[in-house]
Amino acid sequence: MSLYSALVDDAGLFPPTSLHMDEALARNRRDAERGGRVLTHRFLCPSSRLDRLRGKDYRPLRIGLIVDTEKLPDFGDLPIDFVEAPLPADTPVEALADRLALPAGIRLFAEVVPRKGIIDVPPGAGLKVRCGGTTADRFPTAEHLGLFIRQCVESDVPFKATAGLHHAVRHFDPTLGVDRHGFLNLLLAVCEAVDGRDPVPVLRTTDVGHLVRIAHAVQEDTAKRARRLLVSYGSCSTATPVEDLRTLGLIEEDS
Repeated sequence: MSLYSALVDDAGLFPPTSLHMDEALARNRRDAERGGRVLTHRFLCPSSRLDRLRGKDYRPLRIGLIVDTEKLPDFGDLPIDFVEAPLPADTPVEALADRLALPAGIRLFAEVVPRKGIIDVPPGAGLKVRCGGTTADRFPTAEHLGLFIRQCVESDVPFKATAGLHHAVRHFDPTLGVDRHGFLNLLLAVCEAVDGRDPVPVLRTTDVGHLVRIAHAVQEDTAKRARRLLVSYGSCSTATPVEDLRTLGLIEEDS
């Protein structure tokens, strides 16, 4: 099924893994050589560190640029296909796109706050939602995340997700004192919204068996539309998502 194909971007440079650039590139290379359909093999890189990719022996198949600088660096011939940038308050996505002036073929994803209403998104662009972080206040509630999903589905707006999605199933993190969203919960919540149901109950559940049953019941047409909307999510681990899906019996092997 297409539900799990090209789902996970490589965010090894970001916390909590925070790999050194050489380590992150070496892992990305190993993953690319193994192949596998769950990983996108897209290497997420902050704009402030893009220059460190130049002149390396290995170049990722594709690069997602995470904007953390005022001015974008020269892309040169690096294979950048996505740019993810924070959307300043009261700024239209179109204005952000005009300011960045991205070359043709590079897709913009504007990061927004999920508890606010959906905004106009120009053709070819999408939104980005943060599902967690290093402090409890960075985790949106299931209700806010569910509202965001419903609005994206209703408006047919593609989106990416980032941060906090360390495992497939929602679970409590005693260190931060917060419930972490599961990437499978998120994915199935989009399927629920595509089929006209409320995504919040699936976002909130910690019942592994219930989630697996829902996953097995997803029809292919629903999966295709859900994945057209949920483009991918960034994970600092590229092994854990595959291991989780295999342990739950949702994939037999990542090939």
